[in-house]
Amino acid sequence: MSILFTGGAVVTMDPTLGDLDHGDVLVSGEHIVAVGPDLRDHPQARGAEIVDTTGQIVSPGFVDTHRHAWQAQLRRSIPDVTDLGAYVMNTLARIAPAYRPHDMYVGTRLAALSALDAGITTMLDFSHNSRSTEHSDAAIQALVDTGIRGVHASMGPHFGDWNKQWPLDVERLRSTHYSGLVTIRLATLATDEIAGPVLAYGPQLAALARELGIGVSVDAVFGASSSAAILDWAQAGLLGPHVTLIHATGLTSQAWRAIGDTGTTIALAPTSDAQIGLETAIPAIDEALAAGVRPGLSIDVEVALASDMFTQMRTLHTIQRMRAVNAAYGTDAAPNRITTRDVLDFATLQGARTIGLDTITGSLTPDKQADLLVVNASDINNMPLNDAVGTLVLGVAPGNIETVVVAGVVRKSEGRLVGVNLADLHEQVVTSRDAILAAAALQPGWG
Repeated sequence: MSILFTGGAVVTMDPTLGDLDHGDVLVSGEHIVAVGPDLRDHPQARGAEIVDTTGQIVSPGFVDTHRHAWQAQLRRSIPDVTDLGAYVMNTLARIAPAYRPHDMYVGTRLAALSALDAGITTMLDFSHNSRSTEHSDAAIQALVDTGIRGVHASMGPHFGDWNKQWPLDVERLRSTHYSGLVTIRLATLATDEIAGPVLAYGPQLAALARELGIGVSVDAVFGASSSAAILDWAQAGLLGPHVTLIHATGLTSQAWRAIGDTGTTIALAPTSDAQIGLETAIPAIDEALAAGVRPGLSIDVEVALASDMFTQMRTLHTIQRMRAVNAAYGTDAAPNRITTRDVLDFATLQGARTIGLDTITGSLTPDKQADLLVVNASDINNMPLNDAVGTLVLGVAPGNIETVVVAGVVRKSEGRLVGVNLADLHEQVVTSRDAILAAAALQPGWG
């Protein structure tokens, strides 16, 4: 089946193609066939479904490079959490051990559907509550069932009883689930400070990832101890484009040099760093760019943070520009400010590159898979459309997203998720949440 999106502003995020004030995007099956000013006479447009996007913006779907999806039933339960330690003890020590496989499924499905609703077509689920093979399988099945382009990054839990099947179980996950829209990645921590040496990245986990041919996402990359670890990894040849370091706040200049020299990728979590106060509490965008790294963006934990990519883009855009002007204040120096196109690039193409999917998604490029959004630029908060990129970053909210397509399949249409019974979903989510809190001997509002 072919779909022709015609007449709208097209933001491709492909540096070769650029943007079109009025253009068409032709999709056939799973792939983008062509992007151009008028594709109605294209051979594959014959018989295509025509979608009039006049007054709308067509753009790539967003890429979330790091989210702990299983926690979604506990959204905003600790909205004013004070620091990383409080998050760890409240969520990972008190709540996580109470999760059954079914709860993993419900939380991950909720997070993935919410991502789709907000225009995130690719989500890396950093699933660090893999207490058993059943817990992992349930989380992966949730990604499959929603139709999102999902990356299941598997890690054992920090605290509580578990079956100790990780990391060896990753080989089973790789052979069983590494197909279609869901891929597998190894998840790990930077150091042994939080949960001991089993979960810390090093030669053994690097060798496992290399043997399986999968990437590695390393969380809790903070400060002096992580900086020392990065230098050790660089010396041992454990860094490279297949490794993503998450947060990367408070790192030394030597660590950043090693990251840049090895082509290691970075996933920033702007609201997490700033709101929770992780290490310096300043998203490491200037450090990343100085090292030659264009990062991806991520949501992180919904127990305390917003769920959408618009918030991440705006937060990073605001913080970086504030710091740039402040640093130049009272001098003759010109502030080195990032732009709205920069943060949109981070949220799309660079996010895909960060997790190894940039040949598949992240831009509206012919032959890539058709992961795209149609945004209503005529809604009251966006009218009139003057700058499509500026509108996507500074104006749009999830409610303005008319259509979401993943691999050519429409997952949101006319502003509503396709095939999702919200009443049933709500009942499942609340029932799961209440069971978790009961098992943990807590009450709603415990945070």
